[in-house]
Amino acid sequence: MDKEIESAVSVLRSGGLLLYPTDTVWGIGCDATDAQAVARIYALKRSENKHSMLVLCRDADMVVRYVDKAPGIAYEVMEMATSPLTLILPGAVGVAANLIPDTGTLGVRVPDHEFCRRLLRKFGKPIVSTSANISGEPAPKGLQEVSREIVDGVDFVVNPRFEGHPTRKPSSIMRFDEDGSVQIIR
Repeated sequence: MDKEIESAVSVLRSGGLLLYPTDTVWGIGCDATDAQAVARIYALKRSENKHSMLVLCRDADMVVRYVDKAPGIAYEVMEMATSPLTLILPGAVGVAANLIPDTGTLGVRVPDHEFCRRLLRKFGKPIVSTSANISGEPAPKGLQEVSREIVDGVDFVVNPRFEGHPTRKPSSIMRFDEDGSVQIIR
């Protein structure tokens, strides 16, 4: 797995796009701090919907560096989650501006997935994660369902042997406001 991680990190550092497995579905990813790479994902997905993009973070300590207005309860919920959970948190900072919707929020998830955790640890920054599909099409459950257009549009496809045991469905989503109020979105 180390060689695959090294290759993926090299692609991320050069502004490239990855097609990679997560704890949910296959995703398209890039360096979340690189606006040009983020723009390439929007073009590939044929969408400018900033709400469809989230970032994967290694742990809560990494999340804290990229959102500065999240209430403490959000971190408690993150720690207690037993299935994939994306949190929409206020106060996005330090990521590419074209990743942040007008609301100033950032969707974040700490994946329970060995490949993703090791990739995040080695890369040291958040990685964009959005389902590996053209906007409006179903999210691919496995690599075999990813369209040729998406496969051809990325710079590196992670070997599917590192897929692990994904849920094969999108994560749950909860939105937290600065005052600690919560909205369940999915």
